[in-house]
Amino acid sequence: MSALQHHMHSKTAVESDPRWHAVETRDRFADGAFVYAVRSTGIYCRPSCPSRKPRRAQVLFFRVPEDAERKGYRACRRCRPAQEEQRDPQATAVARVCQHIETVLADPNSAGDENALKLRALASRAGISAHQLGRAFRRLMGITPRQYADAHRMRRLKSRLKKGDDVTTALYDAGFGSSSRLYERAPQQLGMTPATYRRGGEGMQIRYTIAASPLGHVLVAATKRGISAIYLSENDATLESELRREYPRAQIERDRYGLESWVRQIVDHLRGREPRLDLPTDVQATAFQRRVWEELRRIPYGTTRTYTQVARAIGQPTAVRAVARACATNPVSIVVPCHRVVREDGNLAGYRWGISRKETLIANESQHAASAKIAKR
Repeated sequence: MSALQHHMHSKTAVESDPRWHAVETRDRFADGAFVYAVRSTGIYCRPSCPSRKPRRAQVLFFRVPEDAERKGYRACRRCRPAQEEQRDPQATAVARVCQHIETVLADPNSAGDENALKLRALASRAGISAHQLGRAFRRLMGITPRQYADAHRMRRLKSRLKKGDDVTTALYDAGFGSSSRLYERAPQQLGMTPATYRRGGEGMQIRYTIAASPLGHVLVAATKRGISAIYLSENDATLESELRREYPRAQIERDRYGLESWVRQIVDHLRGREPRLDLPTDVQATAFQRRVWEELRRIPYGTTRTYTQVARAIGQPTAVRAVARACATNPVSIVVPCHRVVREDGNLAGYRWGISRKETLIANESQHAASAKIAKR
């Protein structure tokens, strides 16, 4: 079970679809790959449509405008999504590939056929080279065709498990050719074993401890696989309440000594004694969040980056707001240093544990990094 399991189900499970990210960021490069319809208005639009953004619960996605119109939706008059000449040919190819992947995985006779989902085979169906398809897919969807297939398999698996199917039936229906392939992917994509997921996360074991630090009290929680949460506050009760709110069905126990090594490294880091933290984490994330968090860990100690710079670094220059949201939902602050990301004008943006703590973190790291440089001279 990952650190965001219950939180993800309630807040960010819907955000795992890269199409929603494209709508949120009004990504014009996604135009032609799909259209989205809004239930409350009866209108469908391009991803880049400048109209007011709908609530995620009101949105449906369609491969092509004709599919939306067959369901009774009308074309938006602002973005004119039905006009063929505005469609990106590569986006159309990506849309066809996505539809083919879903068709293959929906067919019990071919769902486990990896050859049908290889890049060369998909590119041949799209009528472009494998290199072109790979680049176009990453540009439009933010992930690779293989990651798209894995994500679709996992969505089908979750759906079957929620309906009460046993694990064996669910895994084959979802397109996993064997149980070993499923369990290889489950820790990263499910955050726990399929059987645990089927029970709603019951039986998950989290150990935590609270220690004093230069920034107040720090709570460190972990599963057997790694650190799941790092919270900062002045009040132990607040920290414990926050942890139980995010994991209402988990078995949570305080462990004063079992996490001592990790806690010591974190506290020493906050004191400037250990600039680089390379600790294992156990957190569930969307493909986009994972890319952002990996980039944050590359920001050198004592320096900062802007949200725009991070967006460009992950190859999504228009995804500035989405980068900010990924920073805000980071469950393992300090280890994943979201405090090192600032606004374009240098001002500090929101920080879950308070702007003053973010300011202190940046100032302390800058000071310790400067001192270290002087000491090396």
